[in-house]
Amino acid sequence: MNRQVLLASRPVGIAQAHDFVIVTHALTALKAGEIRIANRYLSVEPAMRGWIADLGNYSTPVPLGGVMRSLAVGEIVESADPDWAVGALVTGWFGWQQFATVTADAIMRKVDQTGLPASLALGVLGINGVTVLLGLTLVGEPKSGDTVVVSTAAGSVGSAVGQIARILGCRTVGITGGPIKVAQCKDQFGYDHAFDYKTDGLVAALDAACPEGVNVYFDNTAGMISDAVYPCLAQGARVVICGTASISQWDPWPNGPRVERHLLVKRARMQGFVIFDHLDRWDSAVSTLAGWIREGKLHYAEDILDGLDACPDALAGIYRGENLGKRIIRL
Repeated sequence: MNRQVLLASRPVGIAQAHDFVIVTHALTALKAGEIRIANRYLSVEPAMRGWIADLGNYSTPVPLGGVMRSLAVGEIVESADPDWAVGALVTGWFGWQQFATVTADAIMRKVDQTGLPASLALGVLGINGVTVLLGLTLVGEPKSGDTVVVSTAAGSVGSAVGQIARILGCRTVGITGGPIKVAQCKDQFGYDHAFDYKTDGLVAALDAACPEGVNVYFDNTAGMISDAVYPCLAQGARVVICGTASISQWDPWPNGPRVERHLLVKRARMQGFVIFDHLDRWDSAVSTLAGWIREGKLHYAEDILDGLDACPDALAGIYRGENLGKRIIRL
């Protein structure tokens, strides 16, 4: 038997537990070319909000009644494809379910970073870490001595941005929510400065931490946090738009301070980054990230929930700020 989490209703704003349903059905025999994977870990991404939205996004929306789209790590337990052997540990687009029956195009790669936890293939050695390394270097173009500001700085993406920026010789300033996450930014992820956007006075804190301006802003939130950062941009600054976590819905389209004058006067550049445009660089990025982990330069935190029953509320929990690190469902 297979248990699956299906999208039951199209959410307005952030998906809640009632927008999903768990069903059970019998597995069927494999067809030629199919592969059956027993999932071990399921990923929970803030970006899932966009994958199930009604409005246009960079990916086709998950259909109503469809298995929730998700990256996962699992073991091949049956195979009718001669190129994929039983017993291999793989990661790919397997969805929120116990067993995934897929063809080879759903598999991204074998999980073969010897000595490192397999779950990292969903976080710092997966979509989060690869997004950071490529987004920061290709769009942010950090130079040694630059000041890099990061929103959601304690999250699975933000925490990696701060550390990789420091590896590249930059000063790092993290913006996060709550004293626990501020401490995590400083003590675990090595930020030079970190502060709580809820209590620390955003504009004054940025001015104090960035006296010569912000050279690179890695934006995971948009909204009022970003509105406070833009006036602090240095001449020639680069802004990486990676996420818009503060915007709960896109209808009506959100309004806010206009950024054009900041970009013009500072001769700054702002660019969106989506990892799916750069899949040809995935393997080399994973190799670089794994090397930094083994050298003790790159640290990570995981927020692990157990069992498929944890899936329906897992995305809403991220937007409530519950997770400390990359949120993963362990089966």
